[in-house]
Amino acid sequence: MLRSRWCLGPAGGRLGDRAAARGVGSGARGRPSDPLIVSVTDFTSDAYRDLPGIARRGFALRRRWPHLDGAVGMWLWTVPSARRCGSVAVWTGRRALAEFVRLPEHVAIMNQYRRRGTIRSVILEYESLDAARIWRDAEAWLMSDGHRRDVRETPRRMT
Repeated sequence: MLRSRWCLGPAGGRLGDRAAARGVGSGARGRPSDPLIVSVTDFTSDAYRDLPGIARRGFALRRRWPHLDGAVGMWLWTVPSARRCGSVAVWTGRRALAEFVRLPEHVAIMNQYRRRGTIRSVILEYESLDAARIWRDAEAWLMSDGHRRDVRETPRRMT
């Protein structure tokens, strides 16, 4: 499984501990009591030929990340040999996630590729930002439901 580097959102800096946002520490100081929302998405394309377009659109949307209200941080990930890709995104709350889902760019990607594969997702809640734990939990979910055989190597960072 390949994954991008952690992309810090505007709300990530407000959580206090920058080291935690980079996955080296845990906890967050001075944040509201509402839980952080983590959205994990897993798209399996029906065809290899769609993967370059999906990647291009995903990275284009990722460039907006530092400007999205309520965005804490995120990773993009892929398993090209299994035609799989997706994201692990951390939000300050459900409202911020809902606003992202309604962005015209996100809607366009979903409309273009929705019928060209299978998508599954899960929303997880955390009391504090521990990027390493969030990634471990997301990866465990991504490898569940028979997908374990598709992911045989340790995650590597993409830049």
